[in-house]
Amino acid sequence: MKRTIFDSEELDLIRDLTRRFAQDRVATGYQRRENAGRMDMALVREMGELGLIAPELPEAFGGMGADFLYSGVIIEEIARADFTFAYVSLLASLTGQILNAFARPEVARAWLPGLTAGEHMLAIALTEPKGGSDAANLGLRMERDGDHYVINGEKTSISANQCAKGVVTFARTGKPEDGARGVSAILIPLDLPGITTSKFANMGQNQIGHGSIWFDNVRVPADYLLGEEGKGFIQVMQGFDFSRSLIGLQCLGTARQSLDETWAYIGERRAFSKPLAAFQGVTHQLADFDTRVEAARLMSMNALWLKDRDLPHTAEAAMTKWWPPLLAYEAIHACLLIHGHAGYAEDLPFQQRLRDVLGLQIGDGTAHIMKNIIARERVGKDAVRA
Repeated sequence: MKRTIFDSEELDLIRDLTRRFAQDRVATGYQRRENAGRMDMALVREMGELGLIAPELPEAFGGMGADFLYSGVIIEEIARADFTFAYVSLLASLTGQILNAFARPEVARAWLPGLTAGEHMLAIALTEPKGGSDAANLGLRMERDGDHYVINGEKTSISANQCAKGVVTFARTGKPEDGARGVSAILIPLDLPGITTSKFANMGQNQIGHGSIWFDNVRVPADYLLGEEGKGFIQVMQGFDFSRSLIGLQCLGTARQSLDETWAYIGERRAFSKPLAAFQGVTHQLADFDTRVEAARLMSMNALWLKDRDLPHTAEAAMTKWWPPLLAYEAIHACLLIHGHAGYAEDLPFQQRLRDVLGLQIGDGTAHIMKNIIARERVGKDAVRA
């Protein structure tokens, strides 16, 4: 991986460590884990033992107190080896920073060290069957009953709903007309009575899995509330700028690996007594994607650089969420076609990568939603209401 203006000696060290782990331990099992449809928790623990899960968290919780850029470097390298296993980094950094910022100290101490050690995973539940991207219009109910909250309703399309130990959940505590100001966030252990789950038959990302979670009079200790009641959406959702930048690098890591493999392939593969690299129809196509992937990578790292300096980066983060997933899909598709039937066959990973990156054109906010966010940041919320 080429160095950038954002890199440093420390970042180089963490990148080298991650790359060795990714290539030696993660890459070889990519297709096997996808076919089995199960997350390898022993491998997750190995990753935790190396300090590669949520390094931005404080040392008291098993992190390094590192810059947010560290997690960007890690997810990029893991995604080069296995796009879906990189969800370990994505979910841990997103849920970890939420608990670090908004959980009661005793709750953070109980959950975060195990998260950074790879002993368990945490999911996040926002999407509902009738809401989709309308995240402020939630129907899941959360009502106070003494020292507990009682949860009723359904969340859907939730990543890691089968393998996570707990789930950061957004639910309505106010009236429907309150919109985002009537939404609260709470950490729910997934082994509580009244919780059932399902797993969808997806075309990709099967080792992390997605599905529904049903809550039937689930009683959660009130101490598990994250942030203030009625302000969970406004407070906690700010963390999604971080995860959007990580998603950009997750997709681009997979695209970069595909491009590197294809550059090597066209130098070896011959047609009409020449290497494929002699044909501009092939090389110019790769050069075009190489240029755009590098530009998108710098854009994604810039969003993390801004976050590290506590500078505004909401628009920049939204850019990294809509463009890199689309660009990665297009780049991998081109690489597959250049490999011919070998690329279409299942013995090469292009078809798996293509299915996996496609999911992030849908999940965590569509391109239309991201463009609305960018527009609101540029001209104001009053001008862009939809």
